[in-house]
Amino acid sequence: MKFVPRSETTRQRIVELTAELFNKKGALGTSVSDLEKATGMTRGSIYGNFPNKEAVAVAAFDYNWERKRKILFDGSDVQVSFKDRLLAHVLLHHPSARTSFTPGGCPLQNTVIESDDTNDLLRSKAATSLLIWTQKLVDIIEDGINAKEFKANTDGLTIALQIISMIEGASLFFRSTQDMKYVNRLLDAAKKIIDNICV
Repeated sequence: MKFVPRSETTRQRIVELTAELFNKKGALGTSVSDLEKATGMTRGSIYGNFPNKEAVAVAAFDYNWERKRKILFDGSDVQVSFKDRLLAHVLLHHPSARTSFTPGGCPLQNTVIESDDTNDLLRSKAATSLLIWTQKLVDIIEDGINAKEFKANTDGLTIALQIISMIEGASLFFRSTQDMKYVNRLLDAAKKIIDNICV
């Protein structure tokens, strides 16, 4: 029998109030007591809107990814040049930008690190989201090639993978070392990759 939440409004409120918690502690590290504390709701109220804790974790991931996706894609789409559209993805990740991503780091990285051996549904969702982000960069690069802003022989997928790897690597280094020099070097390297494909 299909689960039907008691209230879509309450369900959304639960997601918004637990999104940061799941992004920081993960699905395994977050207890039902943590959910009760974060929402101010009873276990019964939470499970009246979700069949189990995993369902809350999945909804929280979707919320965190959509928040990040919207910030990145909207921030990129408003740029005039294709170079600036690519750069927006890099620059919005620099701490100085104070971008309003969900606190706790990249939800894609967090989810993959935790779930690759423990939760195939969450791993799969993170993988799909990562590929959506990758394709967005590929599309920008291909449009830039067609507009003769980027070199004709540019391999869009390779460049997109390099940019995302630098961004995610910067997050990993900062969270582990707390040293901004690694963030700056990696994000500068991503900017050079973009510079190098310009005509």
